[in-house]
Amino acid sequence: MSTLSVPLTPQLEIEIDRMVKNGVASNKAAVVRRAIEKLVEDEAVNAVLLAQNEPTLKGDLRKLMKKIR
Repeated sequence: MSTLSVPLTPQLEIEIDRMVKNGVASNKAAVVRRAIEKLVEDEAVNAVLLAQNEPTLKGDLRKLMKKIR
């Protein structure tokens, strides 16, 4: 596992400390890991939702290819 050094605003550090104090995570690193995991999950969900809005092609592939050409 690698280690990163990330500058935080005082407000972010206060929030991280609050989460540790309230038992959301066992330590500051665990809070940050959870936040990154949540961001990755949110990005994946957004990608799926965006893909669902993409136009789709249905029907006979030969006919579709003729329309494209």
